[in-house]
Amino acid sequence: MSIGSPTRGFIRLLLYILWTLPLMPLQFLVVLLRIRPAYRWLPVIYHRVVCFILGIRIEIYGQPSRATPTLFVGNHVSYLDIEVLSSILPVSFIAKSEVAGWPVFGWLAKLQRTIFIERRQRAARDGRDGIQRRLDAGDDLVLFPEGTSSDGTRVLPFRSALLGATQMRHGRDPVPVQPITITYARLDGIPVGRLCRPFFSWFGDMELAPHLWNMMALGEVAAVVVFHEPVDIDRMGDRKKLTEHCFRTISQSMQAINRGRYDELPPRLAA
Repeated sequence: MSIGSPTRGFIRLLLYILWTLPLMPLQFLVVLLRIRPAYRWLPVIYHRVVCFILGIRIEIYGQPSRATPTLFVGNHVSYLDIEVLSSILPVSFIAKSEVAGWPVFGWLAKLQRTIFIERRQRAARDGRDGIQRRLDAGDDLVLFPEGTSSDGTRVLPFRSALLGATQMRHGRDPVPVQPITITYARLDGIPVGRLCRPFFSWFGDMELAPHLWNMMALGEVAAVVVFHEPVDIDRMGDRKKLTEHCFRTISQSMQAINRGRYDELPPRLAA
């Protein structure tokens, strides 16, 4: 099924290509030379322009953590989550290893210094150690504990294994963990219901290219991002309780947004 304007989709795709291709070698260079301010903030500028090109308008509720490092833990709805969160925060992502082999998007992920994790249970320890090293180096990271994207109507069960990396800090305080809720709430000002969420949510056996084209042809979408109160593993007791807290907090705010109950969210940040 296709909706929206093919002309709009073509123009957005062209602008996306013209903006992305020159930025890729520049980001590669600053990563290669280890110019930390540049390789952290260049992706923020890049993704803000991409969101503008794609017609994504971001509404932020709550206050992003100012502590460095912070592990941001969020629900996962779409590949658009990367664009949205990266336009707000200078972060790297924790992704499944298959993403590294994707054309274009895999290259972009590597340029943003993504940590690629094997899905196998026995590889979880190696993944946790890799996350810990990056946190010890002062990098802010984003983890999607669902392990896959959802349809945007509910939050899938969280996996707790990787959150253990926030505790092992060589004598220092544990890393703050900030739950984040992401929802694509309105299209051209009209609330997005269950039937329209698949135009933004990418899940199951959906093919990427047709989904991406349909999304580019749509109008203006409001992406709601909620930053909840940061916590840490010591305060929660253990990684399982920390995981349960993040799951419960994100699920409750997603349901509030889906019901239009924005008064249940933290205060909205000024644009």
